[in-house]
Amino acid sequence: MPETPEQPVTDPFQPPDPEEERARRAPGALFRIAERHAATEEQRRRQTNPMLPAPHEAVRTVAFLLSGAARLEDGEPEVDKADITAALTLLPLVRGELDELETGLLQMARGRGMTWQEIAFGLGLGTQQAARQRYERLASRTARDEEAS
Repeated sequence: MPETPEQPVTDPFQPPDPEEERARRAPGALFRIAERHAATEEQRRRQTNPMLPAPHEAVRTVAFLLSGAARLEDGEPEVDKADITAALTLLPLVRGELDELETGLLQMARGRGMTWQEIAFGLGLGTQQAARQRYERLASRTARDEEAS
């Protein structure tokens, strides 16, 4: 049987690839949190996108509800283990989004004439070398992520 994106051929004697499994769950995780915690207009006001939460918003929603920083509306289901698993599933996407955001912000800062020392200060780093190295790591990681997708 040939392998397809919908139904990959799996060897029952090999463990599944965790990254592939997480990536496969990500859309469902986002929709699960959206259906359960962003279904009403009031719930969506907690988000920056009124139609569907971005991964970071979905994770934050679950964390806020669990911590008590946000309250459930009447009729909204309690956060359960599947919601927590869905939020954990989205964390690598959130990390990737933040890496891209930081890389872009660093590029824009340099484009606006900021020195590496000024950037280091903004990032809470001790040296301009540390800021430059951080940028290089992020740029390399985001480039690899873009190539993989």
